[in-house]
Amino acid sequence: MPRHLSTLALAILLAGCAAVDERTRMQSAGHFGELVALEEREAADQDQLGTERLFDLCYGYSKVKNYRKLFECADRMEGQVARGDAGIIPPWTRRAAAGTGMSAAWGIRPTDGSAYPWILRSEALIDLGNYERAVSEARRAVALCANVKSLVAGSERTECHVSALGLAGLASAMAGDADAARKAASDLRALPLEFVGFAMSSMSRTLALAKIDVALGNCRGALGLLEDSSAGLRAFVNALFGGLSRSSNLFAHLELPFHYLRARCLLETGRIDDARAALDELFEYPQAADNGEIYWMLLFDRGRVAEADGDRARALDLYRRSVEVIERQRSTISTEASKIGFAGDKQAVYRRLVSALLAVDDVPQAFAYHERAKSRALVDMLASKQDFAVSSGDAERARQLLATAAKAEADALLQVAAPAVSAARSLSRDATRQLREQSPELASLVSVTALSAREVQLLIPADETLIEYFLNGDELLAFVVTPARVRAVRLDGRGLADDLARFRREVANPHSHDHAALARRLHARLVEPLSGLVASRKLAIVAQGPLHYLPFNALHDGNSPLVERYAIRMLPSASVLRYLRRPPAAKAGDILAFGNPDLGEPRYDLAFAQAEVVAITRGRPASKVLVRREATESAFRRYAGDFRYVHLATHGEFNASTPLRSALLLAKEPPGDGLLTVDKVYSLRLDADLVTLSACETGLGKIASGDDVVGLTRGFLYAGSRSIVASLWQVDDAATSYLMTRFYERLARMDKREALRQAQIETLARYPRPFFWAAFQLTGDAD
Repeated sequence: MPRHLSTLALAILLAGCAAVDERTRMQSAGHFGELVALEEREAADQDQLGTERLFDLCYGYSKVKNYRKLFECADRMEGQVARGDAGIIPPWTRRAAAGTGMSAAWGIRPTDGSAYPWILRSEALIDLGNYERAVSEARRAVALCANVKSLVAGSERTECHVSALGLAGLASAMAGDADAARKAASDLRALPLEFVGFAMSSMSRTLALAKIDVALGNCRGALGLLEDSSAGLRAFVNALFGGLSRSSNLFAHLELPFHYLRARCLLETGRIDDARAALDELFEYPQAADNGEIYWMLLFDRGRVAEADGDRARALDLYRRSVEVIERQRSTISTEASKIGFAGDKQAVYRRLVSALLAVDDVPQAFAYHERAKSRALVDMLASKQDFAVSSGDAERARQLLATAAKAEADALLQVAAPAVSAARSLSRDATRQLREQSPELASLVSVTALSAREVQLLIPADETLIEYFLNGDELLAFVVTPARVRAVRLDGRGLADDLARFRREVANPHSHDHAALARRLHARLVEPLSGLVASRKLAIVAQGPLHYLPFNALHDGNSPLVERYAIRMLPSASVLRYLRRPPAAKAGDILAFGNPDLGEPRYDLAFAQAEVVAITRGRPASKVLVRREATESAFRRYAGDFRYVHLATHGEFNASTPLRSALLLAKEPPGDGLLTVDKVYSLRLDADLVTLSACETGLGKIASGDDVVGLTRGFLYAGSRSIVASLWQVDDAATSYLMTRFYERLARMDKREALRQAQIETLARYPRPFFWAAFQLTGDAD
């Protein structure tokens, strides 16, 4: 909840007149971690607390960013309000006034606190990125603010409305609903400000409007508001304290986000000299380095200024330091989003650093940081998951280390004294280091563990070339890596996204004849400029952004498609090579095939899929076929670990907004829901040599800030499959059956990459359009 500056100021002012209690001292100093610990010790049974004391605790949880406990506390407070216990005096006012005996003289009296659970939740939901729900909570708070009575002759109702309307506008803007954001801003401007606390209420409103402007991309409009508000805030602080010392915790938790926001807007509006001065001033405060969510952005923005100044060496140093701060933590929570009006784009730091390294021709380092960006994207996407399967080392010890690192990282986000933050960070680093030693593959999912360029070179087979694409706006290049050298080739990235979208649309349409020209154009952009550096017929391709959705095999040079000239495998990143070279586990079973599961709807039936699983297992006695009602999720869990090959011919469901919910659809068998989701796959151990997803859109995944894809393919790699064959669009039932039958026939006498290539070439001869044969691609190990 935005700090109620008018009542906070009163509390601090009164605190100068009389002794205050321990809670007030902690709050005024910004020691909210200590405050929460004290409240929890004295309130073992929260159900017995009155609303006023419960609000103290909820408010503390909001300040230390303990979101789980905050939501539980706010829900409990909402329930007590509904039962008629709604009276509160906010803690920062009550405790100071109680020590002076001036409550009556100042007109301080309880007010209706029913809006505050909704305000607290809305702010937390903005930090968590759940903007739609944040809007709903804030709008409910706006309606409830009408019940608020004055704490000090008139100011509290205004503060309630400013907070609620500001959060509603900010969340709407961040959700992409510009009209709703502007409506909330208009209501804020029209809000009458009551006499007592007028100056601070006006400042709170101005800051709320500025954050909405920033979230709408209007930094120029926000800047004027921020500069007025900044001047007023400094004047107020100077009047009370004669200025803030640079050791003051109050500055770190009250002023820092707003002055950073002003500096960011100066930079975005081209006022480089002013931005430089504002950022340098912020660096002088030691608390800045303790606020991780602000500090990495400070470093990044100062690097952008250095780059604009032509000081490339300093820019590189600042970008590297920003990356170091980003990589300290696993969490994706933007704990300052509600204070600064946006959630920082961590991937932008990596992209800028890669571009800067390329500008000084440091190709190996640029490649290494691009790999780290992919690792960071994967960590971000899996940040909320804890129940991973553990494939190596002591599984119980690995889980303990993971829990310790997660707890320490959460502690490091708390607004507590700097020594406690440093201790938490040290504990998190130590636990993560031990986890890398104990279970390196698990560590790769919860921390950045990318390989260097040289380490990748040592893992590439002598007869293979790795091509890794880097896309940053219109900047497009390809890293070409062989055991002998690492090169970077600049390509034409202008309009690439539009070309890729059109090609995808045409190639996924079985009736289209317009794909050929686009296939040649993309070949000329992405492949031809690299031909002089590619001497092998085997390629490993690491895509980025929309290139993840491109069927490379279908690109055409005017004479033949790429599939007829190269044997291609895909990799989510080059760093996964270290996990793919282990020999396949010995299995008693040959093929476990699931086909045409009964999904309860005749329109979902796949007759050819059922024929497909029968055909690929014919003559293979150690195989098992499960169709219709037998093809259940529980059967998959029961049998999948016992077979060398696992084949699933069913429907797939791609969930772009929540990628961990993307799923293969299997027959339901209670208590299972029939959905084999990405989230569940990361909790399995399969150790299969190959998983084939002969389903619709199973190769798709959520692109995280233009980088790594977290989909079913990446999940099955972690679950222990050495290779995955999966589709990029909704495939034709009959053509897929034809292709898969030929693929398995060839697996007995050639490697997987060549088996798929030849199966596609044979299918191409029968079904010439790429729609029928190009959807499937191999990811992972090729042998």
